[in-house]
Amino acid sequence: MSAQLNHTIVWCRDKQRSTHFLTQILNLPNPVPFGPMLVVELANGVSLDFVEKDNAIAKQHYAFLLDEEEFDEAFARIRDQGLHYWADPGKKREGETYVHNGGRGCYFDDPDGHVLEVMTRPYALHEQASSA
Repeated sequence: MSAQLNHTIVWCRDKQRSTHFLTQILNLPNPVPFGPMLVVELANGVSLDFVEKDNAIAKQHYAFLLDEEEFDEAFARIRDQGLHYWADPGKKREGETYVHNGGRGCYFDDPDGHVLEVMTRPYALHEQASSA
C-alpha cells in the first residue's frame, strides 16, 4: 500500500488566529500562504491547510503524535493558556490526561471548536487486529 495523506483542509473563521494557535501550542514553523489558504506543515510531510468559512463549520478531530519532551512542552502551553483539556474525546474527564499503550495524551479545543489531541504513542490498531 503506497497511499499517504498529503494534506487536509481545516475550515476556520480566522486563519491567522487558528494557525497562530496551533503553531504556538505545537511549536511549529509559521504557516505559509498558498492561494486562499495558510498552510501548516507537519514533520511527516502532511499539511493542514486553513481556509476561512463564514457559515457553519463541521467540527473535526486532529491528533498529533509528539515525543515525550514535545508533549510536556505542549501540555505546559495548554495549561499556561488556561485551556480546558480532557482525558477523553467525550469531554467527561476534564483536567486529566490519559494513558494508552504506554503513552500519554489529552484533548483540547481550538478556537473554532475542532477537537485537537496530543499524544505520545499511536493507537496499537495493528496489535488489536492481529489478536482478534
